[in-house]
Amino acid sequence: MKNSIFKLILTGVILFGTIAVYAQLPSIQYYRYNDQRGINVFETSKEDTVKYEGIKLRVGGDFSMIFQGLSQSNDLVGDTLIDLANNFALPTANLNFDMQLEDGVRLHLRTYLSSRHHPEAWVKGGYLQFDKLDFISPGFLGGFMEIATIQVGMDEINYGDTHFRRSDNARAIYNPFVGNYIMDSFTTEPHLEVTIQNNGIIGVLGMSNGRLNQSPTDGDNGRVIYGKLGYDKQMNDDLRFRITGSFYSSSDQGTRDYLYNGDRAGARYYSVLEGENDSRVSDFLPRFNPGFAYQSAFQINPFVKFGGVEFFGVFEQSSNGADTGGSYTQLGAELLYRFGSTENLFIGGRFNSVSGEPADGAPTQEINRTNLGFGWFLTKNVATKLEYVTNKYEGDGWNGTKFQGAQFDGIVLEATIGF
Repeated sequence: MKNSIFKLILTGVILFGTIAVYAQLPSIQYYRYNDQRGINVFETSKEDTVKYEGIKLRVGGDFSMIFQGLSQSNDLVGDTLIDLANNFALPTANLNFDMQLEDGVRLHLRTYLSSRHHPEAWVKGGYLQFDKLDFISPGFLGGFMEIATIQVGMDEINYGDTHFRRSDNARAIYNPFVGNYIMDSFTTEPHLEVTIQNNGIIGVLGMSNGRLNQSPTDGDNGRVIYGKLGYDKQMNDDLRFRITGSFYSSSDQGTRDYLYNGDRAGARYYSVLEGENDSRVSDFLPRFNPGFAYQSAFQINPFVKFGGVEFFGVFEQSSNGADTGGSYTQLGAELLYRFGSTENLFIGGRFNSVSGEPADGAPTQEINRTNLGFGWFLTKNVATKLEYVTNKYEGDGWNGTKFQGAQFDGIVLEATIGF
């Protein structure tokens, strides 16, 4: 207990001490700001707006605190869900390092100082990003690198667009709601990724081994190919339109696929769907993982912003690569209105559903979630969000489990800092 208290105090000192010197943070090339300026930024821009002036280190962080007031129930006699209390969850925190190593060469490293699943500090991942190759020779592949970005590392891969809007442990400032999507396509894997951006056209092609935990042993030689094709254009001062389609295909050679099971920080709603008779408590509920050892998946994401009105959509399907079959479809729609002199206030809703069959003709499983929320950026680095969430499990596929007729609903309040 004393160690946990000490850790929280130390985390607060680090984060708020860094805020005190925020004005001294250097500008980094090809960088997504970790504050309100990063809202609705997807791939980092190819605009060269920051002059290279030598090596620079930008130290940043994230802090999130949640007050949860949820209740839950199910229809299974003798295996009821635990009673939830109205209280705070353990605060989460990230420590971020972004370093300009060379002109057009940037390093990112994120450490989770505290998370739901791991209260101790540990490295989430990092990557090296190349937007120029002048370190090889001046102007090397200059024409190609004007539209290309190369990324290599052990970090989240660019499959789909939902990972740009989700909460990454304490980095919740980009997410207009508290929770992430039910089928949360977020994973940290060793990857090599090439992104092309030219006159609104976006193309991504990447490869990975499909693994979260690495082991150079026989049987762990799986592979993943993923990519994205899309269009993103600011049509005029009021209208921006973006649409992308992404694919992910993993082999059957021991990939232990983590596409929907790679967030080691844990899910955003605490203790929901925890049964009184559970022998082990999961930190990842209510996130849903299809559980396919290998799979083919695709995700389509439209995004439209007209003035302060914003729409983001999700159509996604994951199909089992094994002969036993099984597939799941995810639908999502967010409608927001951002207002205020700097769009520092927002209100909106999200609908999210997942339905499908696990394998071998098993009955249908369905999950439906609705979020209604309001948010306020007190400054560009500090935001608070209040939401009402309702989540229901339906379909015969849940019969005989604690998810039979399960539901939770209530109010969640989150305060978050990002810099």
